Amino acid sequence: MGELLVSTSLLTATLKFEGDITIQIQRDSPVKMLVINENNHQQMRGVACIEGSVTAQLSLKQMVGQGYMVITITPTNGERYQGVVALAGNTIAEYLDDYFKQSEQLQTRLFIRSGEINGEPAAGGILLRVLPSAGIESQHQFDHLVQLTATIKGEELFTLEPKEILHRLYHEEDVTLYDPQLVAFHCSCSKSVVKIFCYLFLMKRFSIYCMNERGEIDIECEFCAALYLFNKQDIEELKRIKKQ
Repeated sequence: MGELLVSTSLLTATLKFEGDITIQIQRDSPVKMLVINENNHQQMRGVACIEGSVTAQLSLKQMVGQGYMVITITPTNGERYQGVVALAGNTIAEYLDDYFKQSEQLQTRLFIRSGEINGEPAAGGILLRVLPSAGIESQHQFDHLVQLTATIKGEELFTLEPKEILHRLYHEEDVTLYDPQLVAFHCSCSKSVVKIFCYLFLMKRFSIYCMNERGEIDIECEFCAALYLFNKQDIEELKRIKKQ
């Protein structure tokens, strides 16, 4: 989950427009689904759906099996783009490498590390991408930077400041360090948004919600665990909308 959080954050940082990116891994395996959603302001949320026992001894391949990854890019204004790639590799970074190769986008490589620091889970990463303005010689330069970046260790990513990491990796290169962006949890759910799903439930398009013994509908956001209650008055209002 940590590696997917880091990957989504790195990809979202490349957005040149208002919008968000959602990365979803889905498969009929112990880990049924992993979803991370993040917008261009580095506000993210995520959820994991797990059935059965998942231990630290299991590899990612054992946890997700032969599933697929769906990447959805949603501009605030514009058309949504979605790409699907099979989980053919052994790491999140390899899944995303396959995605970029298949989608014929700008040449991109991700280097993701996860582990522990002071007994706490930790994850970090670096994204390399060829700029659209790069010349013919960019392939050689890109390959050179890939070799340098591949030497990064998890402990370095978890403990060193960005300036020190860049110096260690690229001290012979011209490096520009931009202002950092704060990454924070944020869920965009609200009662007005959830009301749409409640309406669809009444239209028999969704059956995942149920009425309690008082005839009320309880809906819990899977991202932030916020609970939304629709009482009889709310339901009658939605039924009137349904009839219109």
